[in-house]
Amino acid sequence: MDAIEIKQLEKIYTEGKKALDDISLVVPEGTIFGFLGPNGAGKTTTVKLLNGILNPTRGEMRVLGLDPVSQAEKLHQSTGVLTEHAGMYDHFSGIDNLRFFGQLFGMTKAESETRGMELLEKLGLTDAAEVKLKSYSTGMRQRLSLARTLIHRPKVLFLDEPTSGLDPESTKSVNELLLELSKEEGTTIFLCTHQLRYAQEICNEYGLMDNGQLLALGSLEQLRRRTFDHYKLIIETDVMPPSLNSKRIRENVYEFSFQEKAEVPQLVKAIVQQGGNISQVTPMDYSLEDIYFALLEGGEEHV
Repeated sequence: MDAIEIKQLEKIYTEGKKALDDISLVVPEGTIFGFLGPNGAGKTTTVKLLNGILNPTRGEMRVLGLDPVSQAEKLHQSTGVLTEHAGMYDHFSGIDNLRFFGQLFGMTKAESETRGMELLEKLGLTDAAEVKLKSYSTGMRQRLSLARTLIHRPKVLFLDEPTSGLDPESTKSVNELLLELSKEEGTTIFLCTHQLRYAQEICNEYGLMDNGQLLALGSLEQLRRRTFDHYKLIIETDVMPPSLNSKRIRENVYEFSFQEKAEVPQLVKAIVQQGGNISQVTPMDYSLEDIYFALLEGGEEHV
């Protein structure tokens, strides 16, 4: 089943600004979907539309089969939303906040506490469970905000820069929890970020946005195939036959472009037959950043 469906979605604000321009996409259940682009690309507007906070100008949406416009209240029982400015109570402790929000979702006090302590442990906040929120650091607040979002076990999770302000250790614990939710509990995660390298580490599907338009959609390998018509390879060797079409990067280091991966053994064989001693062969996979900027620039490499 698809967790999120969007068809020809458009949003024009009253001042005439078109925030979304004919967006269509599908996110299967259990996917960590990276919705990527710079500020102003349309990410936050999309999340607000999918949660019934805004109404679309045109188009259709479904989240877990529900219409966010007419069934928002029912939908919110099965979704969680983490923004950069999540509201909680400074005079409550960490576990008090989680108890409070758990009970808002219909959980008992005991259920809220059990679930809350489980999340605090996974996010490295057990020692701060009884500490008032006003004493939390920025990173601790961010992790508690995620725990609050997860308290009622949402089936779809909307995250806006979930690791903003976190140190590497905290980022690791958040990522491990998100991967666990996706793989073991089948939670669908709709992750909005402008950090392409971070998204490449954790997401398995992507939607690349710019100025309200969807540039491309798919897995990393699908995006690579659609965006670039060749592969790259770096070879370190003391001899490079002039007959081979290579680009010298520095002394004894050469770059090759080729269409099929099957060409690599032939290339290596040709160098060795000409007396070359090869010290290293490094395939160069195009990153999400390479793909995104190639799509923006519409350069020669874009298919």
